Amino acid sequence: MLTKSHGLGNDYLVVDPNDLPFAITPARVRLLCDRHTGVGSDGLLVLEGALGVRIFNPDGSEAEKSGNGLRIFARWLYDTGRAPDAQFAIALRDGSAAVEVEAVDGQTGVEVSVDMGVPVFRADLAELDLDGERLRVVAVSIGNPHCVIPREKLDVTELRRLGPLVESHPAFPNRTNVQLARPLGRDRVELLIWERGAGETRASGSSACAVVAACHRMGLVDRHVTAAMPGGELQIRIDDQGRLILRGPVEVVAQITLSPELIARLQALP
Repeated sequence: MLTKSHGLGNDYLVVDPNDLPFAITPARVRLLCDRHTGVGSDGLLVLEGALGVRIFNPDGSEAEKSGNGLRIFARWLYDTGRAPDAQFAIALRDGSAAVEVEAVDGQTGVEVSVDMGVPVFRADLAELDLDGERLRVVAVSIGNPHCVIPREKLDVTELRRLGPLVESHPAFPNRTNVQLARPLGRDRVELLIWERGAGETRASGSSACAVVAACHRMGLVDRHVTAAMPGGELQIRIDDQGRLILRGPVEVVAQITLSPELIARLQALP
């Protein structure tokens, strides 16, 4: 049994590996996440231990962190009774993330917050050269790598052109997430997202945090900011220690039982 949930259209499959008749491998992740021949999602969240998670991109690679993924996983842990209460910590490959699950209007909606930590900026990278085109960038880690490109207007065609080039630029040996960003005021930014291993994405929690952190560093926004994406809006607060607190909705889409045919195809993969 898998659970499919989304945060503003950024969807993930969540699973306890003990419920699967096969081990998790990159090839199997790719098939599960395939929107035509598998279940379809922007990634796979796999329970590890009691409250730990492994985060897989749809190309089978493993991610260090995901804002929406952590929020989705937090709700799953809470809904399935694995979490001790509404406030707890999720174990990651490197460290942990404090989360809080909050019901809104009874059971009609659930808001989840996650502490994304203190952003780490790369001082060695302020510009990128793409075949002679110079791009002003802010490179920042939110536990995973991001490259924020400030723009006076946002163009999805430009995102689709620049995204794969910046993602695989030699300046990012482990590849990077990419955002086109435009501040709309002291408390609001808009962004378009190209996710490492996933491509164009409707929403991303870590990308929203990266953009707010970059714009705050440039003096363009304050400490309470709404990040608007094609999938909707997330709230980011920068606390007195510089930590990024991300908050937004999580909706459960379905409880999924895999068919015998799909299980057989998954088991046939390495």
